[in-house]
Amino acid sequence: MDSTGGKGKKAGAGGRKGGGPKKKPVTRSFKAGLQFPVGRIGRYLKKGRYAQRVGTGAPVYLAAVLEYLAAEVLELAGNAARDNKKNRIIPRHVLLAVRNDEELRKLLSGVTIAHGGVLPNINPILLPKKAAEKSPKEPKSPSKAVKSPKKA
Repeated sequence: MDSTGGKGKKAGAGGRKGGGPKKKPVTRSFKAGLQFPVGRIGRYLKKGRYAQRVGTGAPVYLAAVLEYLAAEVLELAGNAARDNKKNRIIPRHVLLAVRNDEELRKLLSGVTIAHGGVLPNINPILLPKKAAEKSPKEPKSPSKAVKSPKKA
């Protein structure tokens, strides 16, 4: 008897017969052309018990949506970092990106971003009165009050 459990011929990896070259596994993320992990998201959907059964397309779709949202936030945060003359995105840039975009603001309305701060905003009532708000009939200086024609 040999080490294979009594059988004369050894089986290849995964029960394959013959010693052909092993195929490299192709991930579902690669098949879908995504960066986000389809398999992991599928596992989380199953473990989270969101439904009794999870279809094969559900994790692919969810991974694509999450990847799109992440790319959108990162692009806007990168623009905010560049506007502030920085090379690195910090939470402040993420907050500025989210709060200045109408759709992301609505999506993340109940979210607090740690170390993000607030949007710069001063209520117009608190600002000092402008000189232009005075009555336009009062001249600012007597020399400009009455324009006289030039004498020849």
